Amino acid sequence: MISREVASKVLSKCLITGGDFAEIFEEDSINNSIGILDNKVENALGGRSYGVGIRIFKGLKSVYAYTNDSSKEGLLDTAYKAALALGDLREERTIVINNRTIINDRHNIEVFPNVVDYNKKVGVMKIAYKSAKEYHSDIAQVSVSYIDKDQKVLIANTEGLYVEDRRIRTRLAINAVASKDGENQTGFEGPGRYKGFEMFNEIDPEYYGKEAARSAYVMLNARNCPAGRMMAAIDNGFGGVIFHEACGHSLEATSVAKGNSVFSDCLGKQIASSKVTAIDDGTLPNHWGSINVDDEGTPGRKNVLIENGILKSYMIDKLNGRRMGMDPTGNARRQSYKFAPTSRMTNTYIAAGEDDPKDIIASIPEGLYAKKLGGGSVNPVTGEFNFAVAEGYLVKNGEIQEPVRGASLIGKGSEVLMNIDMVGTNLAQAQGMCGSSSGSVPVNVGQPMIRVKEITVGGR
Repeated sequence: MISREVASKVLSKCLITGGDFAEIFEEDSINNSIGILDNKVENALGGRSYGVGIRIFKGLKSVYAYTNDSSKEGLLDTAYKAALALGDLREERTIVINNRTIINDRHNIEVFPNVVDYNKKVGVMKIAYKSAKEYHSDIAQVSVSYIDKDQKVLIANTEGLYVEDRRIRTRLAINAVASKDGENQTGFEGPGRYKGFEMFNEIDPEYYGKEAARSAYVMLNARNCPAGRMMAAIDNGFGGVIFHEACGHSLEATSVAKGNSVFSDCLGKQIASSKVTAIDDGTLPNHWGSINVDDEGTPGRKNVLIENGILKSYMIDKLNGRRMGMDPTGNARRQSYKFAPTSRMTNTYIAAGEDDPKDIIASIPEGLYAKKLGGGSVNPVTGEFNFAVAEGYLVKNGEIQEPVRGASLIGKGSEVLMNIDMVGTNLAQAQGMCGSSSGSVPVNVGQPMIRVKEITVGGR
């Protein structure tokens, strides 16, 4: 990785046009992916990605450049060209980095992916495939994918920071298709961890394969969901994607700093039911969305966003922190060296409450039980969202009835937060990839089962 001596010279060059902050982000990543379709390996890809990103601030102006040339001359040239974008040449300042920050690595890795035989990885995938395909004769197709990533980064800046980090992530994804009489329904499971291959000591591929197939099969035999305003129970785990999309993005400084969020200027105000406490926590050991340091070198931390309905904090990166007059919160993230970082979520969830999930279902006279959510869309400025229900059931007289398909949840994040009137004890988290202006990053979403006293349900 880049030495402190070279980093000092490059950072000094960054400030030749009056910049007041500069940063180097060096990345060296090894990525592996395998895909199985119909019990045959369709693809097996491996690659290495290397590059260096250089960012300079001048007040609230920012410029970002990147290069694959890590020679001293190549880095100095990139820094020089980036600096010129911010103004005319001035006297060069001297930056000297003498210290090195040692991180507190919370994520013990037992089996690094690069030492695991290819056939062993395929073996795990085939266990998932077999359990999904054999679930029922209506399971027409199963695809399984496996990925692992070994990312080494170095972050240095003009504040004297010089820190290295190594991030290991592994994920398995199963997609099952159930088919009958021209109808198709899908089920998906995608467990992942900030771990090496030892993840499969915890993650049972047979269980997740069967679960993906079960969901597809149930929905294949479901009737169409009725539409209207109704009470809804949204289950734990990936149900938290509603908070992530409809509210979480609106609490990122990327939106808040520019006034493009429904929650701008709302610190200290009630924005949710008193039942709701929401947290973004990058410190959870070995969780998919966790970090030791963010991509600006700020240590990960636990941020209480909403406490008993009161907005307590935003998720803030350095540049937007300048705009807001607030300190970074350890939420600056990027897909790779090709992207400038901005504020992003890590492991974001609604905290466990005091209601028994059985009591939540029993409390619904008539409504919808959304066991699993799928994809959706949201407008972060207004918080308006539309999410597909991947697996849903009607509830009548406090009992779960027949499955229904084609359901969607429609509303505004601010209204849903206020309408949550029961929060279960069964907190769980699920894994996903989140896309934004700084690329796609791994995140956890989560919640216990919640009850929304009224929400618009779209149907067929």
